[in-house]
Amino acid sequence: MPDSAGFALESNVVDIIDRRIFPARVHLRAGHISRIEPIAEAGATFLVPGFVDAHIHIESSMLTPPEFARVAVRHGTVATVSDPHEIANVLGLEGIEYMLAEAARSPLTFCFGAPPCVPATTFETSGATLSPENVAALLARDEIGYLSEMMNFPGVLAGDPGLLSMIAAAKALGKPVDGHAPAVRGDAARQYAAAGISTDHECFELEEALEKIACGMKILIREGSAARNYEALEPLLLSHPDWCMFCSDDTHPDALELGHINLSVRRAVAAGVDPIQALRIATLHPVEHYGLPVGLLREGDRADFLEVTDLRDFAVRRTWLAGGLVAENGHTLIPRVESGTPNHFHSRTLTSSDFRVTAEDNPATVRVIAVEGGQLITGSEIASLANPEGVLRADPERDLLKIAVVNRYADTPPALGFVSHLGLKRGAIASSVAHDSHNIVAVGASDEDLCRAVNLIMEQRGGVCAVDRASERILPLPVAGLMSNEDSAVVAAGYAGVEAMARELGSPLAAPLMTLSFLALLVIPELKMSDRGLFSTEAFAFAELIVK
Repeated sequence: MPDSAGFALESNVVDIIDRRIFPARVHLRAGHISRIEPIAEAGATFLVPGFVDAHIHIESSMLTPPEFARVAVRHGTVATVSDPHEIANVLGLEGIEYMLAEAARSPLTFCFGAPPCVPATTFETSGATLSPENVAALLARDEIGYLSEMMNFPGVLAGDPGLLSMIAAAKALGKPVDGHAPAVRGDAARQYAAAGISTDHECFELEEALEKIACGMKILIREGSAARNYEALEPLLLSHPDWCMFCSDDTHPDALELGHINLSVRRAVAAGVDPIQALRIATLHPVEHYGLPVGLLREGDRADFLEVTDLRDFAVRRTWLAGGLVAENGHTLIPRVESGTPNHFHSRTLTSSDFRVTAEDNPATVRVIAVEGGQLITGSEIASLANPEGVLRADPERDLLKIAVVNRYADTPPALGFVSHLGLKRGAIASSVAHDSHNIVAVGASDEDLCRAVNLIMEQRGGVCAVDRASERILPLPVAGLMSNEDSAVVAAGYAGVEAMARELGSPLAAPLMTLSFLALLVIPELKMSDRGLFSTEAFAFAELIVK
């Protein structure tokens, strides 16, 4: 908590507004910086504004907001621009209220948005729906800072009245509108931006990002657990720094243990970006764009700042929020709180016959989802599968695995298909984190393994797991099937254990579980799987599994 009596710190102050560094005595009182007094010498450390994640789904950390904050402050994060889209797809308004209430129990600044695409498309089954009226009511609340990512970009381009009304509601209140437009370029990008979209975090290529900047959109350079676009977009930090922010989008608990936005700042400086410019990208830009009530290390500002060892590695020694010391030498000082476990889960038991795919031709020709490691996008391939008994099975020797998406809100048959480049040689992996409707997604080397993995998730009413014939590992996620209510270290270790088993089963991917969770995301190219069947984003329609 802030020290109302006041105190002072001596260090080298990094002034990101006037772009200068000077030794100073910084006076704090009642949670704010009352005075910055220049002095002759202040030692070797530096005071810098706290880092901001410009776009993140807290749910993807698998931690509740208070627990997320306890980890993030260790890395110098003082605020997040948080889209509650994930829990909204499961629990609707109840889920958003849960996130707001839990965030209020933490000193970290959580700026939540109103999610406009719940569900993201009409081609999947979600647990809830938010109407344009629901979204407008959310936007009118002070706790809601912006309109979350407009994922249904085809709808915006087609002039969908409901979507445009949500954008208009945000603009009328002076609240920014976040974008989501992978591979949207040219006239389509200009039309999308002209509708009122102010950012995009889905650029996979530099030229795409440059086109969107030309349209007036800010580019959020994403480095998350599955989608890593920093390398492709790094030149923007030198050529167009004023148009950039850093974000993680989705970061899993084991990755969060190692670092957060501080890693992007460090990487930028290593690439030749001036340290003050890198800090502006990580602090000033999101604070100004989203109107965050976060201090920037100026007189009169709220005392949200860091002490770092140098301006190269940005190793965080101490973090302050509203004048209160919340992390020191890699340890959080925020006390742990217990969180509730709201959920929406129709649990049942399936049999291996539920995962059977039949076909008439032998061999049969099938469409296959082609995974691209380190990206959310997938490709589309055609493969031939032997069919001696009229039943199509996975062929792990050819890296052709079976994928299932199982509706967790109602008792319906699994949607089935095939996926390549995930690499399992045996067993299966499954998750109730399956963007964006969060049904159960599973990939396996056999129908029996798929069934076992799905049933394990069903038994726990949410989680991530890996199984083979002899063993199993699961991290239960009782909060909406998305988050744990355990300590972050327990969650990180549990998640790392499941990922390790996925690699033991043969997957070469850096983040197999995160990659799995996006195979049901119908708004990212090219071929995906909904609980209702195989889906082509190019046609924006269902695709036939069997090619005639």
